[in-house]
This record gives sequence, C-alpha cells and structure tokens, in this order.
Amino acid sequence: MKSLDDLKVIREKMQGQIAMRTEEGKDFPILDGFKKHVLVCGGTGCTSSSSMKIIEALEKEIKAAGKENEINIVKTGCFGLCELGPIMIVYPEGAFYSRVEVENVSRIVKEHLVEGNIVTELLYDETVDGDKIKPLQETNFYKKQQRIALRNCGVIAPECIDEYIGTQGYEALGKVLTTMKPEDVIQTLLDSGLRGRGGAGFPTGLKWKFAAANDADQKYVCCNADEGDPGAFMDRSILEGDPHVVLEAMAIAGYAIGATQGYIYVRAEYPIAIERLEIAIGQAREYGLLGKNIFGTGFDFDIDLRLGAGAFVCGEETALMTSIEGNRGEPRPRPPFPAVKGLFAKPTILNNVETWANIPRIILNGPEWFANMGTEKSKGTKVFALGGKINNTGLVEVPMGTTLREVVEEIGGGIPNGKKFKAAQTGGPSGGCIPAEHFDVPIDFDNLMAIGSMMGSGGLIVMDETTCMVDIAKFFLEFTVDESCGKCTPCRIGTKRMLEILDKITKGQATMEDLDKLEELCEHVSENSLCALGQTAANPIKSTLHYFRDEYIAHIVDKKCPAGVCKDLLQYSIDPDKCKGCTLCSRVCPNGAIEGTLKEPHKIIPEKCVKCGACMEKCKFGAIIKK
Repeated sequence: MKSLDDLKVIREKMQGQIAMRTEEGKDFPILDGFKKHVLVCGGTGCTSSSSMKIIEALEKEIKAAGKENEINIVKTGCFGLCELGPIMIVYPEGAFYSRVEVENVSRIVKEHLVEGNIVTELLYDETVDGDKIKPLQETNFYKKQQRIALRNCGVIAPECIDEYIGTQGYEALGKVLTTMKPEDVIQTLLDSGLRGRGGAGFPTGLKWKFAAANDADQKYVCCNADEGDPGAFMDRSILEGDPHVVLEAMAIAGYAIGATQGYIYVRAEYPIAIERLEIAIGQAREYGLLGKNIFGTGFDFDIDLRLGAGAFVCGEETALMTSIEGNRGEPRPRPPFPAVKGLFAKPTILNNVETWANIPRIILNGPEWFANMGTEKSKGTKVFALGGKINNTGLVEVPMGTTLREVVEEIGGGIPNGKKFKAAQTGGPSGGCIPAEHFDVPIDFDNLMAIGSMMGSGGLIVMDETTCMVDIAKFFLEFTVDESCGKCTPCRIGTKRMLEILDKITKGQATMEDLDKLEELCEHVSENSLCALGQTAANPIKSTLHYFRDEYIAHIVDKKCPAGVCKDLLQYSIDPDKCKGCTLCSRVCPNGAIEGTLKEPHKIIPEKCVKCGACMEKCKFGAIIKK
C-alpha cells in the first residue's frame, strides 16, 4: 500500500458488496456476480451454538444447487441479539433467521436462496409484518441503538482486510499521516470529548497529550483487551467482528504521541478474538499498513500480541504493563503515571478496545459529529453487554444519556415471566447496583457515579424480584477475593474479612455489630488499597447497603431471606389444602425428606430437607411453599 490511491482502489471495488448487506443497499448494482449475501454470525456466542456447522451445511447445499458463484456466504462477527443465536441474515431482502438449526439449512437454501420464497416461520417474528419483511433497524432491539464502535460487527467478514477497507477502513490513518500534525490529532480527540470506555472515563485526548509531551527514545501504545468483568463481552465482540479498527486506531495514536510500537494485551480465553487479531495483523503488515514507512510518509509502527492468563487485576493499567514486561501482573504505585513512566519505564498510553473503536470515525467525521451525541460531559455512545433477568440478552450500543428503563424495557424486551425489575448492576465487581427508584436515570459517567454505581467497561446485569441483594454483593466480593493479587494488605486481608461477614449474614449467623464492622471495613479497604481493584471492591456492598439495607436486616434480625435465595435461611413446607397426594414430589426428592401416601397430603421433614427446590419445580399444583 504505497499511497491513499491504492486504498481508494480497494474501497471502490468492495464498497458495493458491503452496501448490499445493509437496508440502504437493496438497490445497489450487483457486483462480482453475487446476487445474495448470506451473513452468519461467527462470534463466540453463535459459534458455541454450532454456527460453524451451519456455514458448512450452507456451503454444501449451495454448491449442490450450483449457486456458489451467485450466493456469497459471509462469516461475520456478533449481530448483537445473542438471545436469538445462531443468527443468519440474507440480503438484499434483509431476512433475519433466528435460532437457526443445521436441519433448517437445506430448506432455506431450496425455498429462499434458490426459489426466492422467504421461509417466514423461521424468521425472527418481530421482523414479519404481514407479507412484508420489516427492516432490522425498525425492531425494538435495534431502533434506539446507534452503532459506532459496533458499526462493522455483523456486516463485514472480519478475516478479510479488503472488506474493512470497503467501509473506509484505514482512511483515517491515511488522513492523519498525510494531512494532520500530531498535535492536530490530539486536539481532534480533545474537541470530540471522547472519554475512556474502560471504566474510569478519563479524557482520551488528555491522556495522549500527556504522553506526547514527554520526550523519550521510545514510546508505546497499548490496548487493554483483558476483559475480566463477569458477564462482559463487549471488547471480545469488537475484536471478533472488526479487528482492523483497533489496529488502525493504535497506529493513529502512535503517530500522535511519537510511538513506533504497540501491544494488544488480550485474554487467552478469547481464542476466536486472538485468531482474528493474528490474521488482521498479518494482513495489515502485508499491505504495508503496519511496519515501515506507512503510506510512504516515513512513519513506522507495528503491533504485537501478548496473551493474558485471565487475571482480573491485569485490567488495571500498571498491572497490565507489568505483565507485558514478563513479570507477575501486580499494580505499581502511581505517580508516576504511565504517560510519564509506563511500559518498560517509557511513556505509554493505554486504552481499551471500545475506546480504540471510536477513533477512526472521529477522525473521518470530525470531532463535532461525535460531540453532538450523548450528554454534556459524556459524549458519544456506549456499548453494553446486556444480561441477567432480561428477555433480549445481547450486545447493545446506545447514545450516552439513554435511560436505564429504555435499555431494559424497550431494547432488552423487559423482564421474563412477568417479574418486576429490582436492580441493575453496572461496572461489574467494581460497580454498584441501581435500584428501581433510579430506573429513569440517563446513563452516563457522572449520573452513575452520583447514584453509587459506575459505567465500568459496560457489563449490565439485570435483576428481578427473585434476586437477593446480599447474595449479589457476596457473589461479586467472592470474585474480587479470588482475583486480588495480594500485593497490598488492605485488599488481601480486608476483602476476605468482608466476605466472611457476608457469609455469616447469608447463613443467619451475623449480628448488627457485624453489619457495623462490615461498613467500617468497606471504608478502610476503599481508602487504603493500592489499585482500583481494592479501591472499588466494596462498591457492590456499599450500594446494596444503601438501597437494600432492609434485606440485610431481615437476614440478621429475622433470619429470613426475603427473596428466598439463601439456602440456610429457607424452609420448605407443603400446603395440605393444595396437595393432591400425587407423590411426584417425594419421587424427585434426593434425600427422602418427603413422606405421605398416595392421594393424601404429603409433608416435608425439615431435618432431612436439603433445600434443593426439586419438589417445587415438579409440583403441578403449587402446593410447595418456600419461605
């Protein structure tokens, strides 16, 4: 790739194919003979549900029909609506097939791809509008989304650099190298208002400005892809669906701060992301978009991968850099900050995957375009991994300022089984729980902090009325205790003591004095821990104590779990007026704790009951009482 003209040739060749895979491209001229594009999700979620077998079956059936030169099979990244996977979308019709099984493939190929008749009963029902197919963008899940970081996920083949170039890929890098000074790039990011999407929300342009101001014989650019929050899969999905956007953004950063080397630190548990990054780096080097003299400008920049072993603490920037250096991942005291003394003691910038994914579009579209989205202090969009007690589990990207209610009820499709919303956990183990009273809070960095939570990297776990908030706090603290590196005493010892108290509370063995001690420990650990892992470890406890203190008191004083979750505080019994004596409960009881004769009311022997709930699951008459 000697010049921008070479890039333009590839883009003009590919953009027609890419356009055909969107609603806007239905009337685009047919290129390369492909009349239809069949997009199949190749992300981790759908792959685990056999989407690769679906692709194999498609290839076989299409070849058997003699249509391999007319139908293009595209293995994409995540479409977002993971609840409906495996997903297949056929363009130009925009037919969205959900929960596709291998057995469905031959019918879809024969009836739809060959004969032209869409198999409507296999479509996502919300896209069927009488005899018409509703555009995907008009469904509840997608219509309020605004995809920037996810713009290419589910559209392009991530293992093909030409397809990325067909979406204006690497044009932002060409623009900065040929028309902008390093300080102009940094000012563009400052004007855009982009804040880091990894958790703290520090202004990205300001971080780059600090690193650029430090003279050194070597500087580094790092990407944090060590996504460790339970339930979070935003960064993984971007890497799987659009790896080149991260490479391009890191090269732009290298030019802006004067660095020639970048590192992507990615968790080893992400095999698909790693494979696609390796492919992308190799392709970019082959095209001259990484390496020496990029675009003939004299700028050199290259990227290497480093695999993490799954240590949550390595999400902290100094621990991550220590790990890249080949040492045990432990945080270092700050200051000095990485912009002054980071990787190998040289000035370094570190951003997470989602942050990088925004940068090429900001360069191409201008800072005002990005700054016009979102709220006054939180610009742009945010990607969330939506999970828990929610109908539409998946990946969403919404403008900052979208309310929690909109995300849960409209995009997420509400709570299953008619249950009520109780709380949402944002920020993972470092975040807090947002109760129903703040259901209409606009989601941005400052609003979440004000109500005792935080944005974090983007995990959003929804909870309903059957969730015990004490148990939730215990769950996240157990994770933190396991992931503490043990370097500082407040985190190493303090988190264990807090967990011990929570364990006593869930077993009905705690006193109100224990609750006072728990609150004291929360403050001590938060104020004295070395890094953000320990400093935020108490946040789930603090927020649940603030909003759901009555549940803690019920566990301690009444020896009851209001949500019926904590086993040590549960009691099962049988309502004799409802019991029909069918004996089903006694037959499924693993410990012989239910006695009674046929057609007579049964009863549970408390001393034998292991509180597994098997009897309640099987009872057809609602006779089992749990309290």
